[in-house]
Amino acid sequence: MIVSRVMTKNPVYTHTETSVSEARCLMDKEKISHLPVLDKNSHLAGIATKKDMLKAGPSSATSLDVYEISYLLSKLTIDKVMTKTVITTVENEVIEEAARTIVDNNISCLPVMRGKLLVGIVTVKDLFSAFITAFGVRHTGVRVSFVMLEKPGQIAKLSSAIADKGGNIVSFVTQEGDYLYERGGTMKVTGMNIDEVKAVFDRAQAEILDIR
Repeated sequence: MIVSRVMTKNPVYTHTETSVSEARCLMDKEKISHLPVLDKNSHLAGIATKKDMLKAGPSSATSLDVYEISYLLSKLTIDKVMTKTVITTVENEVIEEAARTIVDNNISCLPVMRGKLLVGIVTVKDLFSAFITAFGVRHTGVRVSFVMLEKPGQIAKLSSAIADKGGNIVSFVTQEGDYLYERGGTMKVTGMNIDEVKAVFDRAQAEILDIR
């Protein structure tokens, strides 16, 4: 799966001269937590988050009243509080690389660029949605986690055996095993009951770690 399949297209954005008050209202209205900021040439200049908005507000120890605070925030522009060094991605990047970039840089979103044009934004929530899809969470079926020998043809034999019993694999994710000679996997199967799935995996000499 690639970024363009999971990103929010044509995201809500603002401009550098927008006041913090206006930006905060826009984020509340649109129910978003990340706001790309464009310069006068419509190029990405930064990104503002709810956290940036909180930092822009006065501390709890301030002696200012609510009217004074509102006035100051109306004069403070978003370019003074936004993150200016923005890590981005592109439409045809794979989602696992986008996820790695987010985790490695301890950020919560990636603006998606087409050259200098902002075309989307991908967030942690978008990646969780992709995760849900990859594991077939919304399908009713038998979920089985297992390990089997790491050698050619093992998965093909397993999938053929499931098909022969009238089963359908709606999701399949693999991961490294504890040893070099094995590979782990998690599979969601429909059209079979739990005992039938157990029997297929036993015949395939796959060790079941969890089945439900």
